[in-house]
Amino acid sequence: MTGVCVPWGGEACRLFSPIRRRFPVSSTVTSLALPQSSAMIVDDNLSAFLEILPRDLRHRLLNDSRRNQLVEVIMDLGRPPEARYLGEPGGQYLRNNEVSMEELEDAQELVGEFGADNRAGIEGTLHRISAIRNRKGFIIGLTCRVGRAVSGHIDMLYDLLHYGKSILFVGRPGVGKTTVLREIARVLSDEFQKRVVIIDTSNEIGGDGDIPHSAIGGSRRMQVPKPSLQHKVMIEAVENHMPQVIIVDEIGTEAEALACRSIAERGVMLIGTAHGEQLQNIIKNPTLSDLIGGIETVTLGDEEARARRSQKSILERKAPPTFYFLIEMRERDYWIAHQTEKSVDMLLRGRNPMVEVRKRDEEYKVVIERWKAYDGQGI
Repeated sequence: MTGVCVPWGGEACRLFSPIRRRFPVSSTVTSLALPQSSAMIVDDNLSAFLEILPRDLRHRLLNDSRRNQLVEVIMDLGRPPEARYLGEPGGQYLRNNEVSMEELEDAQELVGEFGADNRAGIEGTLHRISAIRNRKGFIIGLTCRVGRAVSGHIDMLYDLLHYGKSILFVGRPGVGKTTVLREIARVLSDEFQKRVVIIDTSNEIGGDGDIPHSAIGGSRRMQVPKPSLQHKVMIEAVENHMPQVIIVDEIGTEAEALACRSIAERGVMLIGTAHGEQLQNIIKNPTLSDLIGGIETVTLGDEEARARRSQKSILERKAPPTFYFLIEMRERDYWIAHQTEKSVDMLLRGRNPMVEVRKRDEEYKVVIERWKAYDGQGI
């Protein structure tokens, strides 16, 4: 018996595996229409963001027709301030006058305290302020990034959440990985009634301040004193707070990768992001390769090498992957979904695995193309 899996469905999603092979290999296209309640909703609290900027920049951006596409404002000492917009290469100067030290100091007073990672926020919002310091420790540049709570991305992977399996997201900076984590946290805690704990190292997921942003729903949030302690807080969360789901952003060290494996082996679902654009980047990264099972060199006997028609020294996956699914976020609305174990094994053998392409069409419906051959560059 098979069911039809729709992104807002319930029990039906358990009956149909989007990646498990049950049919002959071919490209299957499924179009999923969004219910009215799943329309894209954006809450950016832009007024709080603009308050930290000099008055002339605030006035210009308030009257900018593209303010909804504003990504960040760059303020570097001795240079004109610059705005960067979604989907536009480069930036645009907001005035001819250069940024002064007084303007940088005024902005610092209006944001929270900068942490060891030189990041700060605006309390009660998702905005992030990152500092550039000189050799004496004084701030000479600010990257003021707009944080938006976006609801509606969840339909791109709602069916996968029903399996209760760990999911790893990879993608270039700015593609929306943290935004997706935030909405997953809300859905798992509020709709799935899971005990969710977020490890929020830079307060990007839950926002600045002691009270987390409402965008994460009923999820609990643990802040991290220093980025180097993220792996310890991950283990502390499991040992002290009995979560069913752990959400962690920017897994980037070997200690964090090992903490992920320890958590997964305790039966806790993991949702995370890692540095890299594609699955191959994780395979080739010795620091993070444990997330997909680890890679080791194996020497085959003569008969085995002939049977496999391969060299005697080959690469093989060392252990089960920590994350059952891996999703490459190529664009905000164009994802490639892997069943990690199968895709890693196929790539190590020099073959192209079969994957799912998840995207939106012109009417903003989710379209899932199954059994697409993956070549690592494009589909």
